[in-house]
Amino acid sequence: MSSKDPADALAAVAALRRLADQLEDAAVEQAMRSGWSWPQVAEALGITRQAVYKKHAKRLIAAGVALRRRG
Repeated sequence: MSSKDPADALAAVAALRRLADQLEDAAVEQAMRSGWSWPQVAEALGITRQAVYKKHAKRLIAAGVALRRRG
């Protein structure tokens, strides 16, 4: 970064985190709509099944995505 202001650098980090979260939300929804299981999504993201479920299940259910129970 060319800016020497820490506020600019921190704002950029925050913006990238928001973007990463949006991209993850969209990719997880696409995977679940395509029939992926929680363990498959978790493995692809490098996190546990429990973590991916906790982060995304409520939103996906509200969006009407049919979720797999096992697999």
